[in-house]
Amino acid sequence: MSKTVNKFSQALIAAYDRTATPHYDKTISVNQLVAELATWYEKFRTAIDYREDEVILRSTIERILKRRLILGGNGQSVAAPLIRELIWARYFPDSSVPESLVTEVAEIIDLYLNLEAEIDKKHRINKGLISEWILNLLSSEIEHILKPNDPKDIMSNFIFRIFKDKIAISDDSEETRDLQVFIAARRAYASDDLALLRYHLFKQYFERLNKDNLDKIAEHFPKALAQIEYQFKHPAKDKIYTYIKNQVIPFLILDDVLRKHRGKASALAADEDLMNAEVLSACNFRYKTIAGKVRRAIIRSVIFIFFTKAIFALLVEGTFERFIYGYVIWSSMALNTLTPPLLMIIVGFFIKSPGRDNSMRILRKIDTILYDDPPELDPPLAVKKKPGKTGPVFWTLFILLWLTTFVVSFGAMVFILTKLHVNPLSQAIFIFFLAIVSFVTYRINRTANMYTMKDRKDNFGSLFFNFFFLPVIQVGRRLTMAISQINIILFIFDFIIETPFKGIFAFFEQWFLFLRTQREKLD
Repeated sequence: MSKTVNKFSQALIAAYDRTATPHYDKTISVNQLVAELATWYEKFRTAIDYREDEVILRSTIERILKRRLILGGNGQSVAAPLIRELIWARYFPDSSVPESLVTEVAEIIDLYLNLEAEIDKKHRINKGLISEWILNLLSSEIEHILKPNDPKDIMSNFIFRIFKDKIAISDDSEETRDLQVFIAARRAYASDDLALLRYHLFKQYFERLNKDNLDKIAEHFPKALAQIEYQFKHPAKDKIYTYIKNQVIPFLILDDVLRKHRGKASALAADEDLMNAEVLSACNFRYKTIAGKVRRAIIRSVIFIFFTKAIFALLVEGTFERFIYGYVIWSSMALNTLTPPLLMIIVGFFIKSPGRDNSMRILRKIDTILYDDPPELDPPLAVKKKPGKTGPVFWTLFILLWLTTFVVSFGAMVFILTKLHVNPLSQAIFIFFLAIVSFVTYRINRTANMYTMKDRKDNFGSLFFNFFFLPVIQVGRRLTMAISQINIILFIFDFIIETPFKGIFAFFEQWFLFLRTQREKLD
């Protein structure tokens, strides 16, 4: 049966109908043995730097840039090795990146280095902050150069267009509303981190950096930085993000279907029966991938927690026990070290895939997104920049209840550990890592349910969870973010191990090339 897409979806379908233009330039090829070794190294390195899968490529580019630029590199010396490292680690298939992109990447590196120098010359801004911004912007720009016309951007923009008129901030401007909806759409659908969000807002503020607008950007950079950072702290941001996040599942499946039929999206959308079949097929495929996603998340989390925990156990806990008691209490250390990874592994046994009823709910949502005018989604959201004030009596009561949840949750842990005769420092380390495990487990559970459309009404179970476990998870979130920033293991890997390691990879790749050249002379 034939159907006509609504006005919102026409541009989306047209975007997926445009196929990528094939390139015929010479491409970059790497040695497969070196690539195999580099891939295993990269898997381990990303595991101890706990990030979402969607931002690993950008963060890897930033890591390589930081390592190479700190030694005085520039565009010409950094671009080619950077791209080779990415291909080694199989972020891009072998022979898929044209050599012409090396020049483009080199030029953009030099542009951003010049921008940093001009900003430093014109303004008195913290150099660490400017360096962080430049690396964020540059790594995001390079990712978009290497992955142009990413469907992730197409769908994010479509989500923005659908929701911007369904959300209102009654005491703020439409411009702010649009920015908040844009940020929420990028976070909810594309899982953008802070660096990518900065990059997208930077481009909206200035357009893409080039030689012509470099001086203008350097002149107005402090004002742009302040306005962009203000948007990340807007009081309504979390409510808008949650509103869109709760409705993003059908868009994830729709993207799968349209990517599969890229170049033929119009014919697919016009055929209702074919579209329905493809949606249900995409749902089933995604459900089958959930177990693999969860397994990878658990493995990465166990590595992240175990290696971080090992340092605390051996350097801090062991030293303390030897100093106080004269010996190391290995049973306490084993309990403290092995419990968090074991909890993570146990989580994997309770993962369930969604059923056909969930697929039908997704199908109905996709149907309204594509064909209803306007699409019938959740009721519109109205928020305020300055929410209504809670009375002082209620506010005090809420604060006391919130503090009570912390006391009850953490007090129960201290009580149990004390009964087990665990010393105070070991207790502190155990609670420290249990909080991290709680947050990581929450993230894994969210991954396991990323395609499940649930009833979001509160019940006794959710109230119990919020009261006893939410405080622990919130503490774990803050600790995880802090560890990711200051993890000594990451510093050791990036500047003590990775630099010579990648140098060895480059040497052997050249050596294998030399041997192949010599062998070809015999033919």
